[in-house]
Amino acid sequence: MTKRDVGDTSSPTHQLSPQEGVFNLALAYLASRGLHVATELGIADLLKDGPKSTEELARTTGAHQQSLYRLLRMLAAHGVFAEDPPEHFRLTPMAAVLQVGVAGSVYDSVRMIGDMAGDGSWWTAVGHLRHSVMTGEPGFNYVHGTGFFDYLGKHPEADTWFDRGLANFATAENPAIVSCYDFGQFRRIVDVGGGQGGFLTEVLKAFPSVTGMLYDRPQVVQEPAYLKAAGLMTRCDVAGGDFFQSIPKGGDVYVLKRILHDWNDEQCVQILRVCREAMEANARLLVVDAVVPPGNDPHPGKIMDMLMMVLLEGQERTEQEFATLYQRAGLKLTRVIPTPSVLSIVEGTPAQ
Repeated sequence: MTKRDVGDTSSPTHQLSPQEGVFNLALAYLASRGLHVATELGIADLLKDGPKSTEELARTTGAHQQSLYRLLRMLAAHGVFAEDPPEHFRLTPMAAVLQVGVAGSVYDSVRMIGDMAGDGSWWTAVGHLRHSVMTGEPGFNYVHGTGFFDYLGKHPEADTWFDRGLANFATAENPAIVSCYDFGQFRRIVDVGGGQGGFLTEVLKAFPSVTGMLYDRPQVVQEPAYLKAAGLMTRCDVAGGDFFQSIPKGGDVYVLKRILHDWNDEQCVQILRVCREAMEANARLLVVDAVVPPGNDPHPGKIMDMLMMVLLEGQERTEQEFATLYQRAGLKLTRVIPTPSVLSIVEGTPAQ
């Protein structure tokens, strides 16, 4: 190493050289994995009442003291925790959202992304990105000999963490998405693949005249927790089924939130065709997913697309790619509505 360690930003005027920038990116997985480990150890919750020394944190977590210090020092350089005074750490705004149960918490999502049930299934699959790039096969299938959703079906603990992680993502983004679209113009909304009803709950809360239907796999909708907690079951029906086969009729608008990015183009066209068959001529379809922008600017969808590559056969898509899927399914893309979240609303109608 040179006198300046890779990634050292101690000098506010220092501009990273091309070499340093590349090295930072090449080693970025260490920061990512470090975040996962600190989250699994519950460090943020241990700091909720104020700063603690590394010695205290190590004693509580059972970690090796010097190694834990080095981990937290690295995360503090990324804005997660702050060292003040020396060898004592406190919460920062980024660290605060790693606490369990606080408003805006991302704890469940980070745990899911890191390693789900601690079985290595997710992290190991990401390590086989090269296989996916070379073959087009998800690294997950290559490592585990089965598809991602089939794996979840056989590993209940991993399935539970996956559901919790998705719900955690959704809790933060659902109100922002609902605020960007006038659902009040519709009588009945069908949330296809809506899980435990988090998104539909936000719609029904915001638009009291609307009724809804929650539709997902039978085992998923057995307990529509969000709808029950909000006291909205009298305004919502619940139905179980397979959206590759059939979708209930009678909706004025059909919503597919974070669904299509899980599936390849042929599977997406099948889902959309089933939706089209259920829709009346004046009904609308809303696909709520990331829409990858053109050009070189950063966008969370470009990172998430790598995750789709290694876990599933799906992908994040551009506006043109959505338009092509809609056309193949007998639909017409009418507009794309950005939201304050990473997701956009891709609106469609039956093609005339």
